[in-house]
Amino acid sequence: MKHRLLVATTLAAAAITCTTGAKAGQAPNALASPDIPISHKDRVYAAEQFSNTVSVTDPASNKLLGVIKLGDPAPGNFSPLYRGQVLVHGMGFSPDHRTLAVVSIGSNSVTFIDTQTNAVKHTTYVGRSPHEAFYTPDGGEVWVTVRGENYIAVLDAKTYEEKTRVTVPAGPGMQIFSPDGKYGYVCSSFNPEMVVIATRDHKIVGHIKQESPFCPNIAATPDGKQVWFTLKDIGKVQVFDAKPPFNAITAFETGPITNHVNFAQNAKGAFAYVTIGGTNQVKVFRTDNFKPVATIPVGKLPHGLWPSGDGTRMYVGLENDDALAVIDTLTNKVVSTIPIGQAPQALAYVPNAVPEGEGTENLQPLGLAGQVSHLALMPVATDKSGASAAPTSIALFDQGLVQVLQASVTGLQPKQPYAIALSAHADGSGPLESLANFMTNPAGAAIVNSIGQVQQIVVPGNAATDSTRRYLVIAPVVSGKLGAAVQVQTP
Repeated sequence: MKHRLLVATTLAAAAITCTTGAKAGQAPNALASPDIPISHKDRVYAAEQFSNTVSVTDPASNKLLGVIKLGDPAPGNFSPLYRGQVLVHGMGFSPDHRTLAVVSIGSNSVTFIDTQTNAVKHTTYVGRSPHEAFYTPDGGEVWVTVRGENYIAVLDAKTYEEKTRVTVPAGPGMQIFSPDGKYGYVCSSFNPEMVVIATRDHKIVGHIKQESPFCPNIAATPDGKQVWFTLKDIGKVQVFDAKPPFNAITAFETGPITNHVNFAQNAKGAFAYVTIGGTNQVKVFRTDNFKPVATIPVGKLPHGLWPSGDGTRMYVGLENDDALAVIDTLTNKVVSTIPIGQAPQALAYVPNAVPEGEGTENLQPLGLAGQVSHLALMPVATDKSGASAAPTSIALFDQGLVQVLQASVTGLQPKQPYAIALSAHADGSGPLESLANFMTNPAGAAIVNSIGQVQQIVVPGNAATDSTRRYLVIAPVVSGKLGAAVQVQTP
């Protein structure tokens, strides 16, 4: 009898523990929402801005299922008769997990995709250079930050048509909602001011000072108490109270090219995960006392991230590695890396996205979207053998006839003009030919893009070009002219 009672008591305790754990709640849902264990019905989506694709990954098998092609790579998309999407970038999903909203910056569009069939249901065109789109928690509206202008485009979630606009400080970067749906938090990419909007009447009800003008990403904790946002130009995170009067809580340095932030709840507590593009790391902080608990090497230029429906995994898009890193949130170790499309930006984990069947309709193979070459630059005076610690990573995304060069640059003087250039010598000596000029941010970092037939002249192995082999370097720009190289290509 005692043995049966002990077993019954143990089972009851286990059931209570399971029930409690099942109510942990992962972003963007409320804390009271049930956890959803990882399954083959779930999907991880990544918006890939140079291949103009959305990759679709099964998190239960850590397998890329294919891509949804929304547009063509360059130079095909330069045609005046071109109809596809350009610079696929932002991403949100409906509360019922049946619709994905994908923002394309270059074509000023929001594409709505059926998660079951991977088919495009509708495309809405908005103002100049939208950045992100998210559904209100009640599913009635989709708010789109029109970063090239000064407003939020509010779309009807059923008709996909714009119903109204909310004027905000110029350059709204992103919006996210409180779990209860009362507030929309909108940070700015051009002004040092964030606003809070009441979702019921679209009125601004709060203002929060940003420590810099460039916020690319914002997230609200599932308990509804805090809002975290990143400052990419100065490498910091700020936190403020999610409820009126929206007081500042804390701010702290995270690292150069601080990109996105998101949350995971697990048996150890509640944690914020922040992608640090300039150091190729994800940093983890407690949300109760803001103490750092882990620094995770993940790959080149981590950008978007999203937790699984049960908080056991954090998925991270690696912009300069064309890959998806999977982090175990209990051990804070990378447990898998999955090849995906070119330069993933925003990421979304959608539980139960495919309630029936395989969910592989309308998907295409990775193809050209998976073709990329990787290079690294080191300071001139440094031993070139340490490429893994290189402050600057470069990806050459193959577009067929041309390549897009993207450099994640760090380790330079802040707020100074530089150029990525070509040298005929491995040590960067001699005349230099500029590819792209840029200005570093206050953290001495920058994201630099160029396009052309770059790969043919910087990658060895081609007998036709080896005699004229050239090397990528970074040099300061002084009085309009290139100075001596300060970073050079590793072997």
